[in-house]
Amino acid sequence: MQKVKLINLPKIEDPRGNLTFVEENNHIPFDIKRAYWVYDVPGGELRGGHAFKKNKEFIIALSGSFDVVIKDGKTRKKYSLSRSYYGLYIPNMLWRSLENFSTNALAVILSSSLFDANDYLRDFNEFKQLVSK
Repeated sequence: MQKVKLINLPKIEDPRGNLTFVEENNHIPFDIKRAYWVYDVPGGELRGGHAFKKNKEFIIALSGSFDVVIKDGKTRKKYSLSRSYYGLYIPNMLWRSLENFSTNALAVILSSSLFDANDYLRDFNEFKQLVSK
């Protein structure tokens, strides 16, 4: 769990509006191969609920707020994201869920690999068995 970390991104303040950016292998420790976003999540719904064998992610709340719950098979930790100038780095082999979405929340996720259905671990018991080895 110590490899999970909140990373502050550059914030260029300007009276006309602020600007923030993220660079691969500079602000986040991987090449960006894919970006996707989660939005219009109905109240009480969860997103995620899986782990990746190889893929790493960086999650940013571009708008609104939500919680990211991380589990390593033994420990559970919750991170609240609510600002567009920092994000949460999540290495592979950690279970992640997104929950508690505010109205109009927008999550953008940067991934270290292209989509691969075989990289997903969707059964928590299977995940726990793999991480306990």
